[in-house]
Amino acid sequence: MEDGYQNKTAFIKGAKDIAKEVKRQASKKVGRGVDKMTDEYSKRSYARFEEDDDDDYPGVPGGQDSGYYRGDSQAANDDEGRHSDSTEGHDEDDEIYEGEYQGIPRADSSKAADSLAGGDGQQFRDMAQFEGERRKDQEELAQQYETILQECGHGKFQWTLYFVLGLALMADGVEIFVVGFVLPSAEKDMCLSEESKGMLGLIVYLGMMVGAFVWGGLADRIGRRQSLLICLSINSVFSFFSSFVQGYSTFLFCRLLSGVGIGGSIPIVFSYYSEFLAQEKRGEHLSWLCMFWMIGGIYASAMAWAIIPHYGWSFQMGSAYQFHSWRVFVLVCAFPSVAAIASLTTMPESPRFFLENGKHDEGWMILKQVHDTNMRAKGHPEKVFSVTTIKTVKQMDELVDMGGDISTLRRYKLKLTSLFHQVRSNFLAIFNPEYRRTTFMMMAVWFTMSFSYYGLTVWFPDMIKYIQKQDYASRTKFFTKERVEHVTFNFTLENQVHRQGQYFNDKFINLKMKSMVFEDSLFEECYFEDITSSRSFFRNCTFISTLFYNTDLFQNRIINSKLVNSTFLHNKEGCLLDFTDDNNAYMIYFVSFLGTLAVLPGNIVSALLMDKIGRLRMLAGSSVISCVSCFFLSFGSTESGMIALLCLFGGISIASWNALDVLTVELYPSDKRTTAFGFLNALCKLAAVLGISIFQSFVGITKAVPILFAAGALAAGSFLALKLPETRGQVLQ
Repeated sequence: MEDGYQNKTAFIKGAKDIAKEVKRQASKKVGRGVDKMTDEYSKRSYARFEEDDDDDYPGVPGGQDSGYYRGDSQAANDDEGRHSDSTEGHDEDDEIYEGEYQGIPRADSSKAADSLAGGDGQQFRDMAQFEGERRKDQEELAQQYETILQECGHGKFQWTLYFVLGLALMADGVEIFVVGFVLPSAEKDMCLSEESKGMLGLIVYLGMMVGAFVWGGLADRIGRRQSLLICLSINSVFSFFSSFVQGYSTFLFCRLLSGVGIGGSIPIVFSYYSEFLAQEKRGEHLSWLCMFWMIGGIYASAMAWAIIPHYGWSFQMGSAYQFHSWRVFVLVCAFPSVAAIASLTTMPESPRFFLENGKHDEGWMILKQVHDTNMRAKGHPEKVFSVTTIKTVKQMDELVDMGGDISTLRRYKLKLTSLFHQVRSNFLAIFNPEYRRTTFMMMAVWFTMSFSYYGLTVWFPDMIKYIQKQDYASRTKFFTKERVEHVTFNFTLENQVHRQGQYFNDKFINLKMKSMVFEDSLFEECYFEDITSSRSFFRNCTFISTLFYNTDLFQNRIINSKLVNSTFLHNKEGCLLDFTDDNNAYMIYFVSFLGTLAVLPGNIVSALLMDKIGRLRMLAGSSVISCVSCFFLSFGSTESGMIALLCLFGGISIASWNALDVLTVELYPSDKRTTAFGFLNALCKLAAVLGISIFQSFVGITKAVPILFAAGALAAGSFLALKLPETRGQVLQ
């Protein structure tokens, strides 16, 4: 009995000592993942020992040899047993469950309560030591990386990447304007009510909110370039589909997924480009990059102006499928995204991402490519990249190949679960004490900026429409008790009100009725043919022996009226709602074009001054001036006045947006940069939805509330911005 127990104890010590030696050697190369595998090896050895036949050792719940232990190492085990004893408690605590060495955190911590106090303390000390080493590595890498970028210089490579990423940012700008431009035409094809149009306008922001959060988090784990390619591909595919689908629900779904795709472009693009820019160039060139968002808005406005009014650019297959000019416009708006994908395939991943993830050789090769490209373009091909070794950051968890023990499906499930936990932990890390204050301050600044900016930029066009509507109503012509006989109307009737009229044997042929109202009138032996109406109604009228042929004058147009011996033949099919006319559509394109073009001076000023006066002064100063400009809105009582105020507000506020983008990139370390940027950009889209909904509700009611909301939000944002740390002149964390 005693010999059996001694043999068992000797085996345990031997197995653990072997595991400890393997663990010590392997940890130098692959880190914590393999450490845990060797601990698992020790535990499995003990389990195999216990499962052997009890007959070999009477009274001992285990056997002698299960293939993991060799008898000739018994002496060595006896000699080194004391070393195993000293760490035995720690080994027990290191036991892992299946899949933990895939990077999945253990949810069940009940074993920790049963472990020895010395093991827990050692584990916590090891983790604290590891975090300290990792932080030190990141600081050393940041300093060395800045020196390397100085050696690489700023030249052809950065400018090539500038235009490639500019296309991706341009696609984001286009996405914002697409739905607003197609609504006046799409509402006719899809018969959209006011509620449906409002949902279609907001669904893009909701999709971009989800996309910013998801792709921002993934870009810190799978890479900037790969994430950007995926999100642009999703945007391109569903933008293409949305130009062909016929139903409202499928069009809404496609635009939602298109927004989810493009939502990741802003956080990834700015983070990606910043990691190729040296300290003295970063603020200026990130501001120049913002110009592509403006170019996207100009592109969308110009294409809408050039394509949508040309109704001849359409075809249809029966009554079930129609492809009108606005669908051509939607298709054309996908071109920047497709061009960005094609261009991005020629560019490398961010070397900073590789170095942060322990991939030295990949990062070194890309930096060498940057150096050689710039030197050749500057006429110095003989210059050699002098860097031989670059600091890499110590890795916490490694995904270890589990071999053939599990199915492929199980393997991918574990990897996806691991990725989810890594993204989640990275997101929670931006709320750690070190970044908590910065994150909450940035959340407040992003929210206030977005709430006021998007709320006002949508409120301006709505106010312009309201002013147009009021002006149109003031020019309405009124006719009372008129008598018309044997007259043929074959011209457009518009903006008239006829009361108590009498019409005998009159013909209304091949005409449009726009904002026509007939009240308490009599139509006897009249003939209506090929009539298209909009906002036109017959109220309390009487129709005697009247024929309606190929018209859209249905019951919703004829209200509380009497029909005596009257007939409707070949009624027009289609939507029965009222639509925006073509002149208003042109005005939408024109106003958006001017508003987008007006940000050009603000972009230029911010790019030239960003590195001279600093990010905080640019952000706070632009916000204060924008706040003051809000009070001029009370003087905007005409259409031209509102357009001028829109251009003024857009030109001033763009500088604060550029400063905010640069500041967000520089406040967070590289391994959390796109996660934080994506979260803040998602919050921005949420604030945009709230701002648009609130500001639109006051159109035609009062100007005071939107002005006070916008001014108050901007004032609060500028005050909080001054509390943030200045990042000018600092190396990229």
